[in-house]
Amino acid sequence: MTFDLVIRNGVVVDGSGLDAYRADVGVIGNRIARIGRIPERGRGDIDAEGHVVTPGFIDGHTHMDAQVFWDPRGTFSCYHGVTTVVMGHCGFTLAPAPKAQRHLVVRNLERAEDISGEAMAAGIEWTWTTFAEYLDVVDALPKGINYAANIGHSALRTYAMGERAFEGAPTDAELGFMVDELRAAMRAGAYGFTTSRTRQHQTSDDRPVASRLATLDEVARLVEVLGEEGAGIFQLVQDPPAPDEEAARDAWMRSLAVRTGVPFAVGATGGARGVKALRLIDDIASAGGRIFGLTHPRGIGTMSSFLTQLPFDNLPEWRELRARSVEDQKRALRDPETRRRLVWSANNSTYGERVGGEAPKPDFDLMRVLDQPVPPNPTVREAAAARGVDPVELMIDLSLERDFTQFFVQPGAAFDYDAVKTLLKHPRTVMAFSDAGAHVSQMSDCSIQTYLLAHWVRDRQDFTLEEAVRMITLAPARAWRFHDRGLVREGLVADLNVFDPATVAPDMPTVVHDLPAGARRIRQTATGFLATVVGGTVTVRSGEHTGAAPGVLIRSRS
Repeated sequence: MTFDLVIRNGVVVDGSGLDAYRADVGVIGNRIARIGRIPERGRGDIDAEGHVVTPGFIDGHTHMDAQVFWDPRGTFSCYHGVTTVVMGHCGFTLAPAPKAQRHLVVRNLERAEDISGEAMAAGIEWTWTTFAEYLDVVDALPKGINYAANIGHSALRTYAMGERAFEGAPTDAELGFMVDELRAAMRAGAYGFTTSRTRQHQTSDDRPVASRLATLDEVARLVEVLGEEGAGIFQLVQDPPAPDEEAARDAWMRSLAVRTGVPFAVGATGGARGVKALRLIDDIASAGGRIFGLTHPRGIGTMSSFLTQLPFDNLPEWRELRARSVEDQKRALRDPETRRRLVWSANNSTYGERVGGEAPKPDFDLMRVLDQPVPPNPTVREAAAARGVDPVELMIDLSLERDFTQFFVQPGAAFDYDAVKTLLKHPRTVMAFSDAGAHVSQMSDCSIQTYLLAHWVRDRQDFTLEEAVRMITLAPARAWRFHDRGLVREGLVADLNVFDPATVAPDMPTVVHDLPAGARRIRQTATGFLATVVGGTVTVRSGEHTGAAPGVLIRSRS
């Protein structure tokens, strides 16, 4: 037997959660052909001595729908061992939409998900109308990782209703049009149907995104299509209901899940709020529904810097400063009188509403100085007290000292390790809330897999390596019904990682302007990877991309 690739001398952590073992892994074509001792050399050989060999990581919640058109490598997820992603969440997709309606789709995306409209205009050649046509276009693109695509509710509504999608309910004919297009999308290989009902999702012209105008009856009818087709997952993001509405909301979700048999994916992040979500998840499961929660290992937060966004950007005193060039800002911040006015403004002004990943009003007891990519990092107030300065002055001082590269991170709430550990360990949750491809200048959560391995496994030892690898391989593979990946097993797709568990970690983030039209984003790579293999082909070797593009579009019926 001649192998195309042999990974030898490594320790296999196979994704099952069972104990690791020493073995070689032989690959023929895009499949794992043998696991064991392999004396013969392959056409390609990787010496994995001192490293573990795992399945490729699967990220089940991304927004890479636009990025796939201009970025064949799948950055920066590809540097963190991610080999497969599911995109098209929260109701936001680029299809269905004819070219003449692209502005309606962009309106849904650019503020809610911080995806530059200019980048989309420059980087996407719009050649589709239906979702099936969109899948064919994605199928033909060069891809360094694998993609599965959901169809989004907001795009479905604007396709059927035009501008009226942002105003109210569809007519019977328009709802029927949505049903037909959704059914066709599922038959073409869409992986599911997604929607948003959260106030955090607004358009670039300060209106609710289209899916938020839908009634529960409309949502239910569309979910029923998935049940009728016997395919697909329903992903829903929503705000916590008012206390007097909670019972009705829970009953609606329970009834719909049980009646349709469609698997539900819902948020289970944060502290007490996430733990409360577990009760609803368990209740629906006990009633016979299928449901899983999406968790996050470090708490969803926004990143701030002078090169991206700051909490103070919309304050009048700061708005004038932030309109200047970077060098002019640095000069102004060194002027004592200017600094005095800015510090006073930041501490005494009224802050407006923020949505999504926009920087919130600063809370210096929550906001942390990002000195290293994993904890511990001091709060801004702690670091300011150590220097004997005001917290805003500290942010200015550190930013000047570090040439504006300093990041500050503010989570939505105080981080509760016990609660998050409960969420991560729950049998009905999956760690998959990176939002990779979105919030590109506001956060960098494409690194949650390496964060889990570095912080929760190596530093805190809350999980064994075998447990953590299962959380980011087999667990999402089962949740999203990927039957041919997620394990190191003979006959499965050869999506593999080779990394050093003693050093694997996210790198420090930086700011780059590498999107179409020069739009900015936060760049974050990783350390500790010897190789990442997609479909039997090495795509990343020692932290450098090989340029290979062996990724595929995974259709739900393939």
